[in-house]
Amino acid sequence: MSSAYERHQKRRLLSSYFSVVLSIALVLFLLGILGMLVLNAKTISDNFKERVVMTIYLNDSAKPVEIAQLQKSLSLSSFIKETRYVSKDEAAEFMKGEYGDDFLDDVGYNPLQNSIEVNLKADFVTEEKLDEIASATITKSYVEDVRYDKDLVAVMNSNVRRISFWVLVISAVFTVIAVLLINSSIRLAVYSKRFIIKTMQMVGATKRFIRRPFIFRSVRLGIIGAIVAMIGMAVVLYYVDQTFPELNLLQKPILLGGLFITIFLLGVLISWISTYFATQRFLNLKTERLYY
Repeated sequence: MSSAYERHQKRRLLSSYFSVVLSIALVLFLLGILGMLVLNAKTISDNFKERVVMTIYLNDSAKPVEIAQLQKSLSLSSFIKETRYVSKDEAAEFMKGEYGDDFLDDVGYNPLQNSIEVNLKADFVTEEKLDEIASATITKSYVEDVRYDKDLVAVMNSNVRRISFWVLVISAVFTVIAVLLINSSIRLAVYSKRFIIKTMQMVGATKRFIRRPFIFRSVRLGIIGAIVAMIGMAVVLYYVDQTFPELNLLQKPILLGGLFITIFLLGVLISWISTYFATQRFLNLKTERLYY
């Protein structure tokens, strides 16, 4: 009979520990994913910004040397990421592949123009900088026109600022929620041992002696939960990097290492603090209050 009771108690204990580890792992995992989003928010926004193309259309009379000089001067500018010369024949092939019809058969000639496509570095993708480049380039006699999607740039910069603000707000709120959830899980685990705590106290054990095994156990559970969370984060990070290699998520080993260490320390620290205050509460509680 006692053996069956002991097995039942052991199963309950393991179930309690599993619940605590699972709670810690899930909360830290979600917090870690949010942390990765915060760390890579600028990289993601920069990637979108650097895809904005400014197209410089050239006259048919433009000499190859003039085109080469213009492209080289743009490439050497500190605010330009890359440039690409697109001949009218390449543009025609692109149009044919895009729409499936050879429009040259209808018009009898190629109406498209030679052009230079320019991608700016993310920090310079602003309406002011694009207007400045366009104004300086359009003055050249062999440049027909300079075009870029001005509305897209304005909307993109506005959305980036708005999203960055809300990501920070959500991160702060979620951090508080994470602490409260982990704290609640550990408090419930300590609550189930409140009679043992009071019994040890009544036979003369010091508060420090009573707290020590509870804190050590909770810290171990916190470490296990943090390790599980970090494994989940590593899997997600690897998957996203393989799916979107242009984001270069693995190119920031120091920041990512700091994030993983922070998640680990959070698991340990929150477990330690929560257990300390949970045991302290029952140590200071009167015996008759243990039943409420």
